[in-house]
Amino acid sequence: MTGTPCTLCPRACHVLRPGGRCGMPEEILISRAALHRWEEPCISGERGSGTVFFTGCNLGCVFCQNRAISGRSSTNGQRITPARLRQLCLALIREGAHNINFVTPTHYADRLPEIIGEGLGVPVIYNSGGYERVETLKRLDGKIDVYMPDLKYSQPSLAEQYSGAPDYVERACEAILEMYRQTGDYRLDETGMLQRGVLIRHLVLPGAPGNTRGVISWIARHFRPGQVLFSLMGQYTPVDGIGTRFPALGTALSEEEYEAAASYLELAGIEDGYLQPPAAAGEDYIPSFGSDSDFVIPL
Repeated sequence: MTGTPCTLCPRACHVLRPGGRCGMPEEILISRAALHRWEEPCISGERGSGTVFFTGCNLGCVFCQNRAISGRSSTNGQRITPARLRQLCLALIREGAHNINFVTPTHYADRLPEIIGEGLGVPVIYNSGGYERVETLKRLDGKIDVYMPDLKYSQPSLAEQYSGAPDYVERACEAILEMYRQTGDYRLDETGMLQRGVLIRHLVLPGAPGNTRGVISWIARHFRPGQVLFSLMGQYTPVDGIGTRFPALGTALSEEEYEAAASYLELAGIEDGYLQPPAAAGEDYIPSFGSDSDFVIPL
């Protein structure tokens, strides 16, 4: 991608980075690389997921819990070469990581094949907000074992209001179908760890029950039992001051709102996956960023 106008994500900014919506340079920036134990059980297991948080994001959701590293102007990251990042991944595996989990990798998707090489010896996870270009994903075919996309919205108006991406629903849905084409039906090993497949996440937002019902309905229409996993997340945590600009997002998700979403999930016949109720919300579940201890080996 060096010296080429960036079109990695659906925004297709056509800028020489740094620039564009993500504001990130072409040189890789990471904000955290450590064992992470707060993912779904089939990802974290007993030893943790070897999680690499890239700095920056192509979405910029107003409610983002990782805002310390995802903002366009964020400098909360350390520069690293693909070769050094591969070494870091191997160090995480030596520490016991069940997998290597690349978080918000979209704006560095073109660098992943070099990092992964012929494989890392454990499942490789592409963990994103779901706002992807199919053309970019196709370049990763054969490199990614597990895709873990969000499906944040079923309503374009909410996608535009909260993420500035009115085409999110269309792009995310076609991306998820491509992810499934690459991996096929999900596969767990004998210990329950996800080895291959797609795990779709949806964060239930307060005041938006129709948005969640639309997401669940889309999944039920496009996938049969045994094909994909689904995680219904209730740990929405209001960021400081968000209620002033977006009143509906100013309070935490209520138990009643989550229970209504879970009931709709049951009615839709989706049984493969996880329920994460509002009890899993709060700042304690958000990783810290910026400390030397965030890296399994010094950079």
